[in-house]
Amino acid sequence: MCIVQKFGGSSLDGWECLRRSAELILEAWRRGLRPLAVVSAAGDATDDMIQEVQSITPRPSPREMDALLATGEQRSAALMAIALENFGAPARSFSGWQAGLITEGKHGEARIVRFEPARLLKALDAGEIPVVAGFQGVTDAGEITTLGRGGSDTTAVALAAALDAELCEIFTDVDGVFTADPRLVPEAKRLDVIDLRDMLTLAEGGSQVLHAECVRMALRCGQRIRLLSSLHAAPGTRVEPLAAERRPALAGVTRDALRHTVTLVGVGAPERVEALRELLAEAGLPAELAAVTDNSVRFHVAPGRELEALRTLHKALF
Repeated sequence: MCIVQKFGGSSLDGWECLRRSAELILEAWRRGLRPLAVVSAAGDATDDMIQEVQSITPRPSPREMDALLATGEQRSAALMAIALENFGAPARSFSGWQAGLITEGKHGEARIVRFEPARLLKALDAGEIPVVAGFQGVTDAGEITTLGRGGSDTTAVALAAALDAELCEIFTDVDGVFTADPRLVPEAKRLDVIDLRDMLTLAEGGSQVLHAECVRMALRCGQRIRLLSSLHAAPGTRVEPLAAERRPALAGVTRDALRHTVTLVGVGAPERVEALRELLAEAGLPAELAAVTDNSVRFHVAPGRELEALRTLHKALF
């Protein structure tokens, strides 16, 4: 059974983090599964490269930026393959284009057009663990591209769908999806499961635990995701299509500080509009309705008051 395991930058930042992540891959391999790993650039590597370019010019060529930024994930892939081999497992690193990820030609935020995973399937059939550099691909004309924010998550979901993987596991530095960002709201509760549509609304509302394009692709493909911590054992959160009766009554609250909005996601949210607006007003946070759907409400609040509104809604509803 094939599974895809994706590791973010915080899960690869330094030898100890890399070792823990490698052990998670090895655990799956030793259980007789066929793991395929997708890796991000380690730590702040991407930001460091961007700052280096900014010291040269504020307007670099988008083509050359993609060529540069893609090296961060390639470095992670090679290091992970070396670590796995050192632990006794056969492994092989692949850049995005070696993995067969074909994209459109828009540099910096290319969309995936198709996957041609023949080399990955050959490696899996040979008993190897493929380690794929996320966030990147190649056009039909042979140009290196990157997928934009959250691109490694998108790579992992696309690979899982193309390989008909049983599951796509995304490892990060949090224990799963919470009713709010636990770093901002300590009393936030972890969700055992969340519907893909609700996860997309949270992502579009400012939640950064999974990026919107990754969730959109999972919705299109019907791909199940499990969000887990690479730092310690925890059950995590399942992100998958759910029947209406299984969707949580309330999925979460998130904020977008740039757009000055807070978003509540959950079944029945439209019926709560006036009550929520009154709740915010009573807390000294007058709000204007920004958007409403069948499962969410989004409010505009005064600039700089987004966190107060987030905490007020979460305390009242969860």
